[in-house]
Amino acid sequence: MRISIREPRAGDAEAHRAAVLRSAAHLSPWNPVEPDALPELLRRQGAGLRTYLIVDDDEAGQVGGAGGIVGTCNVANIVLGRFRNAALGYDSYLPYAGTGRMTPGLRLVVDRCFGARPQGLGLHRLEINIQPDNDRSLAMARRLGFRHEGFSPRMLFINDAWRDHERFALTAEEWRGP
Repeated sequence: MRISIREPRAGDAEAHRAAVLRSAAHLSPWNPVEPDALPELLRRQGAGLRTYLIVDDDEAGQVGGAGGIVGTCNVANIVLGRFRNAALGYDSYLPYAGTGRMTPGLRLVVDRCFGARPQGLGLHRLEINIQPDNDRSLAMARRLGFRHEGFSPRMLFINDAWRDHERFALTAEEWRGP
């Protein structure tokens, strides 16, 4: 299995839409299901937001398959200067969820975040905020080496309610690499 990351393109809209629709029941407990969000997400890319598709390269070109899009990772609220911090948010898509593909993909994203500019984002610290019942994402944060920093009650308004989140963080010095 060959996993890579890349920035999304306008031509990915249909494959991304299909991945989100196919994964609606998997995503809906934790995030809004927005199959047509990619064009707006592409417009918002810039200094404060970077998005990466996690791709199974062996399946990316197969006709009639799942398109190889394993998941999406947003690096949001990017602040440089003395802070050099950002927040990671990610979704995995069926049929790849639970197959071991997201972990290496997210390792590549984290490595890009901590990498020196201009290829990397030059960040020093990353956060992940996860709803307490999202066992798979909690396990992912720990697998990546993020440490638990605390609990944030009613942190984000998701699916018509304020949701509590567990807060995890990792610094460049703690990062073990992909």
